[in-house]
Amino acid sequence: MCSAVHEAVVSERRPESSAETERGERTCSVCDTAFEQSATEMAADAFCSVGCREIDRTLEDGPSNADADERGPNVGNGVTTHFRVDGMHSAICESFLESTVTDRDGVADVAASYVTETVRVDHDPDRISKADLRDSLSRLGYTAYLREETSETADDVTRRSREMAGLRKRRTEDMLEMRYVVGIVFGSFLLVPYLAVLYPVYLSSFTDYGMIHRYGQAFAEFDGFLFFPFFTVVTGAVLYLTGLPLLRGAYVSLTLRRPNTHLLAALTIVAAYAYGSLAITTGQVELYYDLTIAVAALVMAAVFYEATIKRRARNRLTELTISQVETARVYDPGSDETVREIPVDEVDSGDRLLVREGERIPVDGTVESACTVDEAVVTGESLPVSKKPGDSVVGGSVVQADAAIVDVGEETTSSIDRITESVWNLQSATHGTQRRADAVAAVLAPLVLGVAAVAGIVAYFQTGTGLGVASAVLVTVIVASPWALGFATPVSVGAGLREALEHGIVVFDESVLERLRGVDVVVFDKTGTLTTGEMSVLETDAPAELLAAAGDLERHAVHPVAEPITAAVGSDDGEVGRVDEFRSHPKGVSGTVDGKRVLVGHPDLFRSEGWTLEDDLAERVETQRGFGRLPIVVGRDGRAEGVVVVGDEPRDDWDETLSSLGERDIAVVVLTGDDETATEYFAAHAAVEHVFAAVPPAGKTEAVRRLRADGRVAMVGDGTNDAPALAEADLGISLGSATALAADAADLAIVDDDLRAVERAFELASASRQRLESTLGLALVYNAIVLPTALLGALNPLVAAVAVAVCSLLVVGNAARPLLS
Repeated sequence: MCSAVHEAVVSERRPESSAETERGERTCSVCDTAFEQSATEMAADAFCSVGCREIDRTLEDGPSNADADERGPNVGNGVTTHFRVDGMHSAICESFLESTVTDRDGVADVAASYVTETVRVDHDPDRISKADLRDSLSRLGYTAYLREETSETADDVTRRSREMAGLRKRRTEDMLEMRYVVGIVFGSFLLVPYLAVLYPVYLSSFTDYGMIHRYGQAFAEFDGFLFFPFFTVVTGAVLYLTGLPLLRGAYVSLTLRRPNTHLLAALTIVAAYAYGSLAITTGQVELYYDLTIAVAALVMAAVFYEATIKRRARNRLTELTISQVETARVYDPGSDETVREIPVDEVDSGDRLLVREGERIPVDGTVESACTVDEAVVTGESLPVSKKPGDSVVGGSVVQADAAIVDVGEETTSSIDRITESVWNLQSATHGTQRRADAVAAVLAPLVLGVAAVAGIVAYFQTGTGLGVASAVLVTVIVASPWALGFATPVSVGAGLREALEHGIVVFDESVLERLRGVDVVVFDKTGTLTTGEMSVLETDAPAELLAAAGDLERHAVHPVAEPITAAVGSDDGEVGRVDEFRSHPKGVSGTVDGKRVLVGHPDLFRSEGWTLEDDLAERVETQRGFGRLPIVVGRDGRAEGVVVVGDEPRDDWDETLSSLGERDIAVVVLTGDDETATEYFAAHAAVEHVFAAVPPAGKTEAVRRLRADGRVAMVGDGTNDAPALAEADLGISLGSATALAADAADLAIVDDDLRAVERAFELASASRQRLESTLGLALVYNAIVLPTALLGALNPLVAAVAVAVCSLLVVGNAARPLLS
C-alpha cells in the first residue's frame, strides 16, 4: 500500500480540477511543454508551471544563440546523426570537418564542436548513409564514431561499443606516441655527430682560438660530406614520424586559409630540412637538420603532454549514474505469460508495463495504481511525488514505494531520451574559441613568408649569384619563424589543466577557462547543487522516548522519508517487534509501540483521527513548511507532542560560494524544480538576483537562453534534468555527484563534489590567462636571438640551437609556476 506523507505538498504543486471541467492540451509559452488546461484557465499566454510564468515575466525573450534543438534536417526523409570525433583540438578542426561533408549530396546542415568533440549532421539517409558520413569525417588523423556508440548513458550493448571505441582511441594515441618515440630515437643518433663534430665547427666561425679554429679548418677539408646524404634520410624519417601531426595541422590551416601555430612550426621544420638539403648539394657545412629534429620533438612533446593531462582528467571522473533502462516488463494478465521481459525498443503504444519498487520507469506513460515516484532525475524536485491512478509518469524516474502499472502513451519514448537528444543538439552547436596563439599566428605567418620573399628577392638582385644564395636567404628567414608559439601554448595549457586537476577541477581545454573568465551570470540548480540532494532529519522537537517510538514505527513504512527518520531517531537496538497494529494512512502512519498508541504524519492526520493538536505546535509546523522543509508531527495516546523536520539541507559552503561570486560582480540566479517554499534560503541572499522555482527541464534551458541575451552565462548543476541547460549555457559546470548525462553536457567537472571549487575555478581561470600571456611572450625569445643574428649575417645552426635551448627553458620554467598559492 502506498503511503502519501507528501500528499499536501503534491496537491499544492498539481491543483486538481473537477471531473466535469472541460480540459484541453496547451503548449507552454516559455518551454513548449505540452500540458492540460481547463477552458476557464485558457489565456493568450499559457504556462505549464509557476516557474515558467515567472521566467516570462522577469526575463525578456531575445534572439536564440543555440537553436540546435529546434533546427532539423530539411532534405527528403531527413534525420539527425551525431558523431564523436577523436583528434579535434581547435576551432580550425571544427571548420575543416564541417567543410568535409557540407557539400555532400543529401546533407542539409553540419555543426561541429571541438569543445565536446562532436559533429551533428542533418541528412537524408536515402542519399547518404551514416557509414558514408563517418568515413568522410575519418580522414587526416580524425576518427569518427557514431555518438550513440560512445554515450555515457547507453545500455550494456552500447556500453560495449563505447568500450571498443575507447580501445580504438587508445590504440590511435599509442600509435602516435610510438611514432613520436621512434622519431626521437632516430633523431638522437643524428644529434651525436652534431655535438661531437658540427657544433665545434660552427663555433670556429666566431673565434680564432687555436684548437677550435684548427678543428674547423680540418673538418672543412675532410671528405666527410659524403656521409651527409645519410643525415638527409634520417632527418626525413624524423620529419615524417614525429612531425606528421604538425604537417597535418598546417595543411588544414592552409586549406581553410586560417594560419595557426602548427603552420608556424611546420614552416620552421620544413624550411630547416630544405636548407640542410640545399646546403649539402652546394657543399656547405651549415646544416639545420638539428633544428628540424629539436622543433618537431619539442612541439610534439608539448602536444602529447597536453593530451596526457586531458586523458588523466578523463580518467579521474568517477563512474556516474545511468538513467536509461534496457528492458521493460510487459504486464498482460490475459495471456499465458502474465509478465514478459522485452527490450525497451520493442515497447508499443498501449502496452502495460510492470515497474517494481526501486526500479526506473522505462518510458513515459500513466499509472494505473497509486505509488510514490522520485522524479528528481528529470524534474529536479527533491521530494518524491505521490501518484494516483491516471497521473502521468516520466521515463527515467524511480518507483520508490509500491509496484506501478504504467500505461504506455502514443510515444514510446522516455523523457531521458528527449533530454539526451536535446543535449547532443546543443553540444554540437557549442563552438570553441580560437586560441590566442593561433590568432597571433594568423598575423605572423603571412608576415614571415612576406619578409622571406622580400629578403630572397633582394639577395638575388644584390649578390647576382643566382637562385642558390637567394633561396638560402629565403629559407633562412623562414627558419626564424616563431615556431615556439606552437610549443608554448600546449605546455602552458597542459600545466594549467594539470593544476586544475590537482584542485579537483576537470577541464579539457583552455577555451573553457577562456569562457569562464568572461562569465557575467552563474545559474545554480538547487537540488544536489546548492543543497546536499539527500533527505535527512534537520530538526527534532519531541520527547526522546517518543522520537524513538516514531523511528521504530517508521521501520514498517515505505514512504520516502521513513528511512531518514528511522536512521536519525529510531532506537539503537532496532527491535521492530515492539511495534503492533501498524497501519498506513494517506498522510502518515500509526501503530502501537510498547503498548502506547503512536501517530506520525501530517497535521491533517491528527485532526482526522481526533487527536489534540495545540495551536502553537500547528503554527510551528507551518513556519517550518515555509522554509521548504517537510515537518512531520509525532504524538502518542491521543495528543500531538512534537515535530520532526525532514528536508534537503543546504550545503555548508553555499553562502561563501555565492558571496565570492558577488564580490566578482557576477550575478547569481537559482533554478529549481521544487516549489517556492524550498527556495527562501537563497532568495534572501545578497548575491542572488533571481530565483525561479517549479521550473521543468525545458524551462531551465529557456531561462539560460534568455539570460544569454544580456551576457555570458555559466550553469552549475548535477542532475539529468539540468543537462540541457548545462549544454545551452556558455559554460556548463557539473559537480562530482552529477549523473552521466549532466557530466557529459558540462564543459567543466568538479570531481570532489565540492561547491567551493566553483570559486577556485574562477581563480584558476584568471591566473591561467596571465601565465599564458607571459609564456607566449617568452616564446618569442627564440626570434629575439635568431632574427638580429640573421640580419648581421652571423646566423648558423649553433646559434639556432642555443636560441632553442634558451627559449625552451624559459617557457617550461614559466609554465611550471603554480597558479594558486
